Amino acid sequence: MKTLLVTATLLELKPLLEKAENINQINARLSTHKIDNLEFDLLCTGVGMVATSFHLGRVLALNTYDRIINAGIAGSFDRSLSLGAVVEIVEDQFPELGADDGNHFLSIVDLELIEADEFPYKSGVLSNEQDVWGLSFPKVKSITVNTAHGCEESIAKTKKRFSPQVESMEGAAFFYACKIAKIPCLQLRSISNYVERRNRASWNIPLALHNLNTEILKLL
Repeated sequence: MKTLLVTATLLELKPLLEKAENINQINARLSTHKIDNLEFDLLCTGVGMVATSFHLGRVLALNTYDRIINAGIAGSFDRSLSLGAVVEIVEDQFPELGADDGNHFLSIVDLELIEADEFPYKSGVLSNEQDVWGLSFPKVKSITVNTAHGCEESIAKTKKRFSPQVESMEGAAFFYACKIAKIPCLQLRSISNYVERRNRASWNIPLALHNLNTEILKLL
């Protein structure tokens, strides 16, 4: 089974890569690694949905994979998720994609730019709950943003509009590319912080990275 592992930054997979041998540096973004007898390709896209869309799309146009795994950290709106918890994203969307009409937000479905169930969307979101993985991680809903939330007013509005549990800067772009290419995919994220006014003192990135890498290694 040929696996592509996708991450925004190498830092997010540093513990795993310290155990792996780089056996082929294909280009600046894409490389092949080996752990024991397991081989996988690694794509480091860079941060954000634009970089993710471009680099993942280019790789999928030139290569064939049996499965694709997106690994990264995330902020949580849901306080019932503990810091360091590894979650499976089963729904993602672009909450900023649309238009403001006064105090009312219009999505691209509201604007009739796409149909609610126009592929790869389902009811206007990107759904990815697949039993084939057989995983037991908490299944959560996410949003993908260009600006991580850190303002109490915008956090409240976002929670009211979309009811997200977590947020990232790449996830929905990852789902979009994989679904267009029709390749089984999985998005796993570990909670590094809660979504609140920016306070790095309350984050726990080391724990999130340790737990994330432990689970990704099991999947490989």
